[in-house]
Amino acid sequence: MLLGREKIDFLHLPTPLEYLTNISEDLGINLYIKRDDLTPLAMGGNKLRKLEYLLKDAKDQGCTFLLTVGGAQTNHGRLTMAVARKYGMRGAIVCVDEYPGELSANLLLDGLMGCDVYLKKEDGIHSSGRLMHETVAEVTAAEEAKGEKVYSIPLGGSNELGILGYYECAQELAEQVKEAGIGGCRIICPVGSMGTYMGMQVGIHNEKLPMHLTGISIMPRPDAAAEAEEYFARCQAFYGDDLKLEINPEDWDIRCDYDGGAYNNPLKEVRDAIYYMAEKEALILDPCYTGKAFAGLLQMVKDGKIAQGENVVFMHTGGSPGISTPFHRIEMEKERECYMHIIE
Repeated sequence: MLLGREKIDFLHLPTPLEYLTNISEDLGINLYIKRDDLTPLAMGGNKLRKLEYLLKDAKDQGCTFLLTVGGAQTNHGRLTMAVARKYGMRGAIVCVDEYPGELSANLLLDGLMGCDVYLKKEDGIHSSGRLMHETVAEVTAAEEAKGEKVYSIPLGGSNELGILGYYECAQELAEQVKEAGIGGCRIICPVGSMGTYMGMQVGIHNEKLPMHLTGISIMPRPDAAAEAEEYFARCQAFYGDDLKLEINPEDWDIRCDYDGGAYNNPLKEVRDAIYYMAEKEALILDPCYTGKAFAGLLQMVKDGKIAQGENVVFMHTGGSPGISTPFHRIEMEKERECYMHIIE
């Protein structure tokens, strides 16, 4: 039990903490990677930690159907559908997005699991938020008419309950860091819907863990600190006496210099960061989250924002199916075709 809430335990924890020898020598820092890409179910990823708590809540309410939202290639959607199938439930994903023209990457995995994906096109009149809300209501009503009890999960599983997955991860990582003898380390994680970052930040501060968390935003946001403050306030109200702490405004360390101007956009510097990690350490990052965050980490080292000799843990949050998303894959094929040798 954590902050008065229970979970359904389906992960094989702890996930490994690995030292990246080759990149550490290259960059002049001590770089470790937390392998949350190795969580089980449907190619894994960070959302599964949140879903242990969300699934418990859904089951406690007698729900039979998991409904969530995201982009067409949502990692969170894929993993929510995986949990639904594993635990005998039905599920669906609602997206305000275009069909990408082929069934690949996460969409293919959703299809393999027999889960419905509803793609609603932008109409140029209504906001994407309104279109999402209306489509979710339509799908919910249709499933309830069939006798299902629908449990709605927000974008990324990033609500007050969802933070517990990475609160727990912060505790887990602190033990691993201690065992490895890594003093005063900086944790770097991608920041999308903010649930992973918020869970780790709350865990670090509430448990007084000797780590500093730096988030790298993977999409533009008008005021990251204000967004974090608002989310944290909701968490305080939700947990009441179980979460009595203050986090100072200056502690919301979220870097917005490396978002590339858009969400999940194809960028040469991100692909180069992915190739670098693959060539040096044989680890595969994704172009939306971990690739963009790692590109940010590399730039921070270059700019001296990460000091030489500093101990750094990079959170690998999964998402590798994203390399097969058409607009990312096509660019990678062009750049890596030179390694293909046809012998006739």
